[in-house]
Amino acid sequence: MCGIFGYLNFLVERDRAYIINILISGLSRLEYRGYDSAGLAIDGDKENEVRLFKEVGKVAELRKMIDQAKPDTTKVFNTHVGISHTRWATHADNNKLIYKSYRSDLKSEFTVVHNGIITNYRELKTLLEKKGFIFESETDTECIAKLAKFIFDNQPSVDFTTLAKLVAKELEGAFALLFKSVHFPGEVIATRKGSPLLIGVRTEKKLKVDFVDVEFGGLEGVVGEAHGSSASRLGLPHGHHDRFLRRAQSRAFLNDEGMPVPVEFYLASDPSAVIEYTKRVLYLEDDDIAHIYDGELHIHRLRREEGASAIRLIQTLEIELAEIMKGSFDHFMQKEIFEQPDSVINSMRGRVDFVHKTVTLGGLRNYISTIRRCRRVIFVACGTSYHSCLATRAIFEELSEIPISVELASDFLDRKTPIFRDDTCVFVSQSGETADTMLALRYCLERGALTVGITNTVGSTLSRETHCGVHINAGPEVGVASTKAYTSQFIVMVLMAMVLAEDRISKARRRADIIDGLSRISEQIKTVLASADHIKKLCQERLMDHPSLLILGRGAQHATALEGSLKIKEISYMHSEGIMAGELKHGVLALVDENLPIIIIMTKDHLYPKVQSALQQVTARKGRPIVICSEGDREIDNGVYTTIAIPQTVDCLQGLLNVIPFQLMSYWLAIARGYDVDFPRNLAKSVTVE
Repeated sequence: MCGIFGYLNFLVERDRAYIINILISGLSRLEYRGYDSAGLAIDGDKENEVRLFKEVGKVAELRKMIDQAKPDTTKVFNTHVGISHTRWATHADNNKLIYKSYRSDLKSEFTVVHNGIITNYRELKTLLEKKGFIFESETDTECIAKLAKFIFDNQPSVDFTTLAKLVAKELEGAFALLFKSVHFPGEVIATRKGSPLLIGVRTEKKLKVDFVDVEFGGLEGVVGEAHGSSASRLGLPHGHHDRFLRRAQSRAFLNDEGMPVPVEFYLASDPSAVIEYTKRVLYLEDDDIAHIYDGELHIHRLRREEGASAIRLIQTLEIELAEIMKGSFDHFMQKEIFEQPDSVINSMRGRVDFVHKTVTLGGLRNYISTIRRCRRVIFVACGTSYHSCLATRAIFEELSEIPISVELASDFLDRKTPIFRDDTCVFVSQSGETADTMLALRYCLERGALTVGITNTVGSTLSRETHCGVHINAGPEVGVASTKAYTSQFIVMVLMAMVLAEDRISKARRRADIIDGLSRISEQIKTVLASADHIKKLCQERLMDHPSLLILGRGAQHATALEGSLKIKEISYMHSEGIMAGELKHGVLALVDENLPIIIIMTKDHLYPKVQSALQQVTARKGRPIVICSEGDREIDNGVYTTIAIPQTVDCLQGLLNVIPFQLMSYWLAIARGYDVDFPRNLAKSVTVE
């Protein structure tokens, strides 16, 4: 869960100041992915020299460190490779010594930046220590750099691509890597397995073709061929290898005479890091090894899998730079909360016909009949995405009349849940790269189930590996605590439920009512957001000084309670629990007194009398709850209780409105306590490790 960013210029003159600035700018866009420390590696003043800069804390601290080091920023490079990363610790303490973690030795012959986790790093470290390597840190990344050096030392004729293949074959886990080496100046290797990685391309003239050929070839006859254990492979028996193997032409990056053209490449974990410079990007797939040199991009794979594509498309990004900037807001999270009136419309745009009361989801069109015939639908997700599945489970069951289950991805895998060919498995992830969700997806694919992806990220692993799916179109979400992605996921899943029920005449009236509710939802969200100052005051007066909070909800609002509780924990570090109101008597009531803050979600629906009973039980024990109620509810809004009034909508959509006060509460509590809203401690936006 780090952010990695690389920059390579070929036949484009750039001074060191520009190169450092572009690396720092790329890291700042990726800071949400990791912010324990940041570092970069660039060419030094001497031949075969690499300069490393690493600092604990935010990217701004790295910038200060570089300024204090005063490198010669006037030096001009016709071709240069720089790599950088932000770190979110999975191994080792966060201290200044970890800058050594991505170099192979004191001379930095091989430098690596890494997103993900290497699960067999202890075994590799033990083997390398037996070969005489001395480790400078406890990180798994250092094993990768030292492994590259060990292979090169034993076979100096190996080319960079083959070296990367040999290294990648030894690694287990999920990772995205960028390699830089003094032995291969002006070249960079990028490879991924389970972690996102893309390459942006910038040229003055239009590319000749909008794709890159994939070159297939194994390691036969090369050092340490792929047989036996890691120990035997690291014995590295010498074999014949021609360093100058014939390569396919990189057609996209050659002019009419077959000569390379001036070009700049940007390698990143996320498109937000490259959108400032180019909209032309290529997404790498698992086990791709991209080698950039002499202005050409080559993509290699060890072998050709059945049905595998022989090209990688160069796509055009749809997002704009303005979409990922804060604008007039103080924090990304605040901006994203207040973008929800627009983001929910974008999620429905082109899909809902409010006049004719119809819903169209093009990404599911060819699979709807298969889903309708399935034995059951299983939703698999983590965190906030899991809560959005819980929130829409009831309407799915009601409209589709198909058994529905909702699973946490990690538990789903731990239990080895039985999956059958007539199951439909729906995977929900904002990033489309969540490690547990992706592992669950592959588990279901192996068992022949139909897989559906719901994600916010075009080109993500989830969107590519599922049979079909829907993009939620919420726009870029930078804040670690997900807000607008939750409401957009909610809406897309409601739309999916309605599409499944479009052939049921008995559900026509219900579907029309929901569509009418969706037509009003944007304006109603604006109404809730207008109460931000009231909620801010409530936080200061009733919640600020307390260490714990209970949130009670029933039915679909239990998911709202869970999501609200998660937001408060994530951002304000206040202990909070989402409680099923029906379970209050079974233990939780023992906590209730006049001091414990309690919020009860009590908007009007068919469960209102039962939640009213829970309210009475709390007040009978001297509790002083805050009640989230419907506007005009005279039974509640009578001056006896502190209330947050919410517009009334269709019952299955009410959670879209009820969750927003909790998003605002978490934000204002974090601000009042002086915490960094966008970058909460110990957390990262895209969880790409198990």
